[in-house]
Amino acid sequence: MKIRNIKKRKDSRGFTLIEIMVVMVILGLLVAIVAPNIMGRSDQAKVTIAETQLKNIQSALDLYRLDNSQYPSTQQGLEALVSKPSGSPEPKNWNPDGYLKSVPEDPWGAEFQYISPGSEGAYDLYSYGSDGQEGGDGDASDISVWNTEG
Repeated sequence: MKIRNIKKRKDSRGFTLIEIMVVMVILGLLVAIVAPNIMGRSDQAKVTIAETQLKNIQSALDLYRLDNSQYPSTQQGLEALVSKPSGSPEPKNWNPDGYLKSVPEDPWGAEFQYISPGSEGAYDLYSYGSDGQEGGDGDASDISVWNTEG
């Protein structure tokens, strides 16, 4: 019986230092290969999220126009999609459930820009991008509902 206990202890000693080092080297290589690919994609992911949000707001604006024959004014803004706006133009058939649950912020935490000069079918809807300023390059460039794919 004592011989069996000694044999069991000898068989279950654990990992050697070399085995642990090999595993650490393999994990390090995996992180070195995969991390740069993942890290560089977060900026592009935010641009894609902004484009999707713009399309959703565009759809809500189109529904608003179907019900009320025109888009909300610049002054009424995107908030007109959430709660019934006051002022001109007065919405005649505003949906009591609204058109959006809330007006989203862009992925960088800023408000989407909405301008409606009042002519039928004309408005601009955009985000300033990561820099929060007009213009820019890459993920800092402006993202408009009119230049998104799809």
